[in-house]
Formats: sequence, C-alpha cells, structure tokens
Amino acid sequence: MRHTLPIAPQFYVTAPQPCPYLEGRMERKLFTALQGDTATKLNDSLSKQGFRRSQNVLYRPSCAECSACMSARIRVADFAPTKSQRRVGGRNTHLDRRATSPWATEAQYDLFRRYLDSRHATGGMADMDMFEFAAMVEETPIRSRLIEYTDKTTADLRAVCLTDILDDGLSLVYSFFDPDFDRDSLGTFIILDHIAIARDLGLPYVYLGYWVRGSPKMDYKAKFKGVEVYHGGEWTNLSDPAAYDSALHPLSTDPIAEQVARINLPDSRPTT
Repeated sequence: MRHTLPIAPQFYVTAPQPCPYLEGRMERKLFTALQGDTATKLNDSLSKQGFRRSQNVLYRPSCAECSACMSARIRVADFAPTKSQRRVGGRNTHLDRRATSPWATEAQYDLFRRYLDSRHATGGMADMDMFEFAAMVEETPIRSRLIEYTDKTTADLRAVCLTDILDDGLSLVYSFFDPDFDRDSLGTFIILDHIAIARDLGLPYVYLGYWVRGSPKMDYKAKFKGVEVYHGGEWTNLSDPAAYDSALHPLSTDPIAEQVARINLPDSRPTT
C-alpha cells in the first residue's frame, strides 16, 4: 500500500482590467485550475463558495476595492413564479427541450454570434470565433450538458444553455438565445426550465452566475423568488437588492491571502 500526499489546488489572481458590469471600475479574479481526478469534487465544493466554472478554470471575483459581484442561486423548494414569469412560460410552450453532450455545432455558433452582436457587441466575447466557441462548450472536465430549445413547428434553434450538473444543483455556465424573439423573454424561460429540471432531479439549487448590484444587465436575477447570494462567506437571502452596498472603498474586500486561507477544499486524500 502506497500513500501519497494530496496536491492542493494552487490559486492565482488575474491582472486588473476594466469591469464589464460597472463603468469606471476595475475587475480582478481569483482562480484555480480544474483538472484531474478531483475535478468534480473541487467544482462541487468551490461552487458552494461562490466560484464559477469557465472551461477548465474555477474563478471568483476578487476586486481590490469593490465587492458588488456576488454568486447567486435559487432555492428550488422556495421558488414560486410571479404572474410575469408564468406568462413567460406560456409564451414558450412551443419550444422543445433537448439535452445533449457538450459538443459545439455551427447552428449553435450562428445563434451565439447573433446573440453577441445584439446584446454584447463590445464585451469580452465579441471576437470569439468558432474554434474558441467550441473550446468554451467542449472543454469541461466535469459532468456537463448542452441544453437546446427548438421550435416544435420549424425546428429552428431558439436558445442554448451550457449546464453543469453539481452534487446539489444545476449551474448555468453560459446561455444565449435568438435576439429576434426578445418579447418571449427566452433568458427568463431558460432559468424557469432549469428550475423545473432541478425539481425533477431532486436537486435543491439552480446556480445563476453572478448578480451585480448596480448593473442593469443583472437586475433580472433578483426577480426570482428564493434567490440567495454568497456574501461575506455565507449564503443569505436576497430580500432587498438595494440593501447591498456596491460603493468603492479600500476595505470592501479582504487581502488575497486571507481569502485563500478561508477556502474549504474537498478531501483529496487517497482512500486506499
């Protein structure tokens, strides 16, 4: 019998760059590689601590003077649709859902490009080509699914969501949809459908990514009943969005070393 010491994940910090959500601010991310036999455990554990996955990297905002970005998730048991959300569900009964392995297609990329050109023409993904799109979709070391929504009559692709299956929920890694159907609120519909999937699977949470106080792009996430955010090292109810302070000040975030020291890592020791 041979015993080996576990290799602890190494954490790094990105260089500051302009924030895509709040004008005039700089963003910085704390990140670690997601690979090897412990990738699933690490992803499950760090997702509960506000981290998100992008390909084979887990990251969390760690801005020097701003703490506006907070990971958000919906408690499935406490969710109840509003009248507006019920109408969204009714407007999209003509869509079929199909879950597949994460494999990129030209039809997906065409829809992705139209979505970016309409919604995020100046964002960080604006210049993404087909090969980079394929990497975003296919490079996943954990259990992921690509969920497509197509028109039952025309078979046209209307929306796509790359979804990770965690031990306690579904994580919406990235979603995009047909910008010509804005009135159908396809982004909201994707979330509603994932809540239904999580309920069917007996999973307690749907992870939405980051909610950013003060960013109009993120306001919709606060409109779902049962939303909680990871703030101050714990998950708390998002009862009043206005109560969260997104002001800049030098003590709004802890030093990197303290942040890393408080991260709970899964037990990766050999069992034999």
